[in-house]
Amino acid sequence: MEIKIGVQHTPREIVLESGQSGEEVERAVNEALSGGSNLLSLTDERGRKVLVPADRVAYVEIGEQVSRKVGFGAL
Repeated sequence: MEIKIGVQHTPREIVLESGQSGEEVERAVNEALSGGSNLLSLTDERGRKVLVPADRVAYVEIGEQVSRKVGFGAL
């Protein structure tokens, strides 16, 4: 699952690949933005945690993981 997080007052977005489902990510974002927690905490595919202050989150884009094609072939 590809996740993009826009952070206020920061020119670049945070992009990570996560093994979490879309529902799990959405639940974590909702909890952080509703005041249930001060941090948005997500884990990437390598097990690293990404922590973003909830009051600085501008947007979160949740997309499906795109499989990359390897080799030559007709498109």
